[in-house]
Amino acid sequence: MVSRTLTIIWSKRASISFKDIYNRIKSDSVVNAQKVRAEISNIIDGLIHHPEKYPPDKFKKKNPGHFRAFEKYSLRISYSHTTTEIRILRIRHVKQEPKQY
Repeated sequence: MVSRTLTIIWSKRASISFKDIYNRIKSDSVVNAQKVRAEISNIIDGLIHHPEKYPPDKFKKKNPGHFRAFEKYSLRISYSHTTTEIRILRIRHVKQEPKQY
């Protein structure tokens, strides 16, 4: 459990991907798009209290343990954490070819 408040920082890539995914879902259903955005945002906000909740990212080469990932609504969200911040690195659909980094 982290005792101090962490800052959540979105990479430009993750932010653009999340907006694109939202807009794609929104073209079919505004309600579903809002549901996906709200749920993923809630999970990310919850990382402030427990950044190690999710397992280490299996696609990170030589992962020292602070690169982690979770999946929700067929989206894979990769993030890293330090003692001061949580950085959202990438959001991809799980059916996309996984990229190691």
